[in-house]
Parts: sequence; C-alpha cells; structure tokens
Amino acid sequence: MQAENLDYKDGDETFEAYIARDTAVSEKRPCVVICHAWAGQTDLERKIADEIAKLGYVAFAADVYGKGRRGEPLGDNSALMQPLLDDRALLLQRLRTSVKTAASLPTVDENRIVAIGYCFGGLCVLDLARSGDTTPKGVVSFHGIFNPPGLGNQGAIKSKVLILHGYDDPMATPEQMVGVATELTQAKADWQIHAYGNTLHAFTAKGANAPERGVKYDEAADKRSWQAMKNFLEEVFA
Repeated sequence: MQAENLDYKDGDETFEAYIARDTAVSEKRPCVVICHAWAGQTDLERKIADEIAKLGYVAFAADVYGKGRRGEPLGDNSALMQPLLDDRALLLQRLRTSVKTAASLPTVDENRIVAIGYCFGGLCVLDLARSGDTTPKGVVSFHGIFNPPGLGNQGAIKSKVLILHGYDDPMATPEQMVGVATELTQAKADWQIHAYGNTLHAFTAKGANAPERGVKYDEAADKRSWQAMKNFLEEVFA
C-alpha cells in the first residue's frame, strides 16, 4: 500500500488531498473520492481511504476547507462548515475541482469515479449529483444532510445515487428523507435509500455517543452501510 498527500489548487486557494492505493496494481483503476465530514479531512477520512484502497481502488480523500484548516471530529465545527453552506456555488466549485484532480491522476480510470461522503460530506456528494456533473458515475451519502442547494432549476441527475440513512436522524428527518426521494425521482435519477431503524446521526463514527443531540455510533448500521457501499461500487464500476 502507498499513501501520500497531494496539494491542489482552486483559484488562489490551496487544498490537500490524501491518496491511498495498492502499488501491486499497475494498470489504471476506479477511484473513490471521499468527501469529508464537518471537521475537514481528518484521520477518519484517511482511514476510510486506506480501507477503500484495500478493495483495489484508488482512494482520494478530498479537502474543501483549505490546506491546514481542520476541526475536531467530536467538536463544534460550524465556523468551518457554515461559510460553504451559505455559498453552495463555491462549495460545488471546490467539489468539482477535487473530482477533476482525482480524475487526472495517472493511476485513475477517469471513466470510473464514485464520490462518497459522510455527514456534511453526504450533502457534498448529493450536490455533485444534483449539478448534473457526469464525472462521478455514482455517489454514496452516509448519514448526509438532504437540503437542496438552491442553485436554479434541477436538471436530470446522471449519477447513480445511494443514500445510507439513520431513520431517527434528527438532522435529516423522515419527512426530509421522503422529500429527497421525491426530488431524485423528479430528476429521473437511479436512486436507492437504505434507512436503518432505531439509528441516529453519525452512525459510522466510532466514539460518537451523544444521543441527546441525536448523534450515536451504531455497529450494525456501520457494517450494513459499508457492505451496501461495496455492492454499489461493484455495480457502478462493472
């Protein structure tokens, strides 16, 4: 296995990706772009990248905050996230730059890219799909936020969409889940939602244990959602 950091630019801003791959594979292969949660690219995203590389893919842990701008996974990272929630056009631009950078890597098959994301990163990958960008052939949202970006009329969504969702997540209510399903249907997307019962927000985040705030790790949902993602990757990359 090989892991390295890569600086890349969007305008005057510098971002830092973490790239993991199996060096035993020499030919170009599919790439999974990982969009980070609200703390920014942390050890959590880098660990996910390492695990994805073990599946035989190139893993590209993206960065939309900027090099060196990081928070605490279990802390309050609103000051980092909110400016991009307030400017979804800027967020989309940075996401597209990240995907374009991943696609340009010499080890990546640019025609086989999927973007996955956790929490805030789930919102990010849904924004990529909503944009009509055809570079990601699929997107996977883990306990993501469903609020649409409000960037004009929604066109057809070309990326396949998989949403992995805690049914009792107070940050994405059952009504909002139905809302995003309706939105995806109207956009003629190929979509799936796997909703896990009795499951709160951040169900993949080991150590998360604040049920009073709607946040709690769930081992069963974590394992089920990872398996669902693996099945989805196999389908999209076939």
